Amino acid sequence: MTQDVKITIEGAVGRISLNRPKALHALTMDMCHAMSAALTKWADDDAVEAVVIDHAEGSRGFCAGGDIAFLRDSALNDGGISGRKFFHDEYQLNHQLFTYAKPVISFMDGITMGGGVGISQPAKIRVATENTRFAMPETGIGLFPDVGGGWYLSRLGGRLGQFLALTGARLDGAECRWAGLATHYVPSEMLEELKPRIFENPKRAAGILSEAVGTPPKPRLEANADKIVKHFASDTYEDILASLEADESDWAAKERDTLGTKSPQTCKVALRQLQVSKELSTFEENMVMEYRIASRVLTRPDFAEGVRAVITDKTNDPKWDPATPEDVTEELLGSIFAPLPANEEWKPLG
Repeated sequence: MTQDVKITIEGAVGRISLNRPKALHALTMDMCHAMSAALTKWADDDAVEAVVIDHAEGSRGFCAGGDIAFLRDSALNDGGISGRKFFHDEYQLNHQLFTYAKPVISFMDGITMGGGVGISQPAKIRVATENTRFAMPETGIGLFPDVGGGWYLSRLGGRLGQFLALTGARLDGAECRWAGLATHYVPSEMLEELKPRIFENPKRAAGILSEAVGTPPKPRLEANADKIVKHFASDTYEDILASLEADESDWAAKERDTLGTKSPQTCKVALRQLQVSKELSTFEENMVMEYRIASRVLTRPDFAEGVRAVITDKTNDPKWDPATPEDVTEELLGSIFAPLPANEEWKPLG
């Protein structure tokens, strides 16, 4: 059992506390396995009425993503074999949470990115605080908003999902509550008092979190909602770039400059991913699609190069391949989304 996750039963609640503080609780394969095993065990335990997912006290959190260094090493050294296994098992955990029969409550008190989104968004109750920094920043390292991101982002209103997927914009807790990514907003100083009450009476969790909290701060994002609807209206990436280019406002210039730092390949992948996902009827179908994409994108040039430039060397000068949106052809996108051989397709647990 890994020490990077604390698994306990508190009152009537199974509690999963991420405990890898030096990596901002980024998920490893062992952590995913430990969480899945606990969920499987608690599913048949009548004493466990609900599940809480949070991070160890006294550390910054919530979860900064997946084990990017591990994935890059796989892309460079084993042809992506171990990286695909990581994605496969992480996605099983995401699906397990999404379909879990008992209520799940996630506390997004801190950085909630990538893999952290994958284990918080399936929860019935999602708690944001003033510390929340929610983002799907994958296009900046040649990845795409996976872990169910296609499902969640495509179902946000006002083209907000497309904006978040392409730009990697960070939302604070009030913005998460406004967008529907969080169900509750609670000042972090209140969590220590509220959690024990939830552990004792999880059926009242929603009410406990709503009591005496007051009104969250005004979401800054709301002021830009009309601009996002206008400029991110198209599912064609070149249209979005052209729309921003034609607008002389500072906001449009800033977002256009932001997109200029992203992988053209994975920006186009993300737009198609959200377009397809919105038409899917089950989360399982979404995860099958995302695993196909992940299996291909992992070993394409942009991922290893993006991680090098942004995370490893911190030079922020990725050389994308293909270099421009126009060079990302429909044929390339089709090959990334194509079915895998039957014995390699993603399957849920059980």
